[in-house]
Amino acid sequence: MNIWNISIDNDVVRWYNELYLHLYSLLSLLIVIMLVVFDVEGVLYDAEYLPMLAKLVGKEKEVMEITIKGIRGEIPWEEGLLRRIDTIRGIDYDKALEVANSMPIMKGAKEVCSYLKRMGFKIVAVSGGFTIITDRLKDELKLDYIAANELIFRDGRLVGVDIQVDSRKANAIAKILRDWKVKKEHITAVVDGANDLTLFDIAGLKVAFNAQNIVKERADVVIDGKDLTLLIGVIERYYSAMIKQ
Repeated sequence: MNIWNISIDNDVVRWYNELYLHLYSLLSLLIVIMLVVFDVEGVLYDAEYLPMLAKLVGKEKEVMEITIKGIRGEIPWEEGLLRRIDTIRGIDYDKALEVANSMPIMKGAKEVCSYLKRMGFKIVAVSGGFTIITDRLKDELKLDYIAANELIFRDGRLVGVDIQVDSRKANAIAKILRDWKVKKEHITAVVDGANDLTLFDIAGLKVAFNAQNIVKERADVVIDGKDLTLLIGVIERYYSAMIKQ
């Protein structure tokens, strides 16, 4: 495992790194696709959606107990999700949407996504959460593709969930990666939870962002500050090193 020290580069090093990446980006338009895949809650959002919903209906304790069982491996992730949804069943759609729209975007998320688009990257988000929270990110962060689950509402009330993204998160984007012909060494994964680890399996650069210890142990880079602009220097160093090889 190689954990880099995340610090602010001096102006000269930053200029050279950006030059290398600009050249690589131009070349990528012809021969490769560079891609960053983000987890959503705790990475692109500085919040977790279901605990916020649970608080709204006074079910925080019940939802937390189920979540802890999942973290401990006492129940499968999918079962835990279904149980948590059942706990808050009946919540009003308008309230659920209001909570979704109130979630704060992670510091630096807009800046890093703008930087990545400028450099020619494709940006993908994979969420074990729901489209009700990811839909706004497509426009606000200019994402190219999002995979997420779908909350089911009938007569304006929550009744269930359609699971499209399970504990094997990488499966949710396997087809799009094949369609785009993205090579593993050109994929960066930025995640925080144990249920995200299959995304590390498909990535050349593995970044743990404010992550659980098990994720840090598998990562190439650990970022402990809640600021996604720290990812910019990581990307620049990774691709600059690749070009120089």
